[in-house]
Amino acid sequence: MLWTSFLAIIGGFALLVWGADRFVAGASATARNLGVSPLIIGLTIVGFGTSAPEMLVSAIAAAAGNPNMGIGNALGSNITNIGLVLGITALVTPLAVHSETLRREFPILFAIMLVALLLLLDSEMGLFDGTVLLTGMGVMIYWMVSLGLRERNKGEPVDPMESEFSDEIPAHMPMKMALFWLILGMLILLGSSRMLVWGSVNVAQWFGISDLIIGLTIIAIGTSLPELAASVMSALKGEHDIAVGNVLGSNMFNLLAVLGMPGLIMPSATPPELLSRDFPAMIGLSIALFAMGYGFLKPGHITRAEGGLLLTGYFVYMGLLYHASMG
Repeated sequence: MLWTSFLAIIGGFALLVWGADRFVAGASATARNLGVSPLIIGLTIVGFGTSAPEMLVSAIAAAAGNPNMGIGNALGSNITNIGLVLGITALVTPLAVHSETLRREFPILFAIMLVALLLLLDSEMGLFDGTVLLTGMGVMIYWMVSLGLRERNKGEPVDPMESEFSDEIPAHMPMKMALFWLILGMLILLGSSRMLVWGSVNVAQWFGISDLIIGLTIIAIGTSLPELAASVMSALKGEHDIAVGNVLGSNMFNLLAVLGMPGLIMPSATPPELLSRDFPAMIGLSIALFAMGYGFLKPGHITRAEGGLLLTGYFVYMGLLYHASMG
């Protein structure tokens, strides 16, 4: 019945958010107990953890025969992260961006978008494409860890993000408790992802909406809730670099891991509107964020007015999707 599908979607979203939080807390505490630096934990585990819902939903959707739902989830989550998440966050409190780490990550994000675009130009997401993207994720993680360790060994000034990440990671969680939350969080993520995909597929079939649209909207918004919660809370605490860093890191993981999953699990053709509508929207919002983050008039700030522009751009895009789904 339709109402059970909606309940599965709502319950899946709620459990995804809670499971991701527990997974990140357990993984971060485990890494800290093993002596890993807060900066490395923040750049890898936290970024991976907040993208874990998207990765699992994409993989399960592809395994269930709905690869376009996973592809839509990857691009839709990136659009949602910038337009909705950072738009709302900047409206709550203007964001000051000072970290050199973020200034390095912007060019990397654009390079990853270019690679993803080139792979999608043939209108297919195949095994080769998925392999390239997943390999890229491994390379990115290695680069982040190597860079953080090299700067630490050189005794360079501590990146502002390091102290902010240090405050976010559980400081005194025993190893047994950390491993408990790590495992439980992953199990909850797996179960809730299956619930969400099952409910979303049923709703899409009931209303005759494409898997791509469902992935770009309902699933993208739901799986971006961890980023929204993390960014708003970080901004309210004055940890502005983390608020922006969560989005940049998550968007990289989405394009590499989330987009790559359907190619590995169920290679398929991609809808033409992916390149004519969705990818340009993601690139446009990314360029807007780049301009705001660097700030040509007020360097290093994302103001409330700029947050309003990001949010407006997001709603315009949602309007385009609504028009497409009604057509």
